[in-house]
Amino acid sequence: MRLQRCRGTGAFYYPPGPVCPESLSFDVEWAPVSGRGKVLSWTVFHRQYLPAWPAPHLVVAVQLEEGPIMIGHMDHARVDELALDLPVVVEYADHPDGYRIPMFAPQPRPSSHGRART
Repeated sequence: MRLQRCRGTGAFYYPPGPVCPESLSFDVEWAPVSGRGKVLSWTVFHRQYLPAWPAPHLVVAVQLEEGPIMIGHMDHARVDELALDLPVVVEYADHPDGYRIPMFAPQPRPSSHGRART
């Protein structure tokens, strides 16, 4: 995933725009981001608004490691795993209209294999 970044300040920002919201500079670029972040908030929609998103569907607010806050979907089957500051990572899903959309999923927990026992 890529987001806009100001070349002068190095700050990432979202949503995209023609200038950096911090410095008002036009010198911006699209740069890769980690896709990792933490959950700030979430809500479940129990009503269907769009044919591609049957109810219930889960929407999360995620603060990326690089700073910007993004709103995205998460698999409703994961709703019981949600907690404030839950580490998440971006994944991609195919939309019925033919494009790919970012979604979030809990980050896999580190494996305990290879750790020394004390």
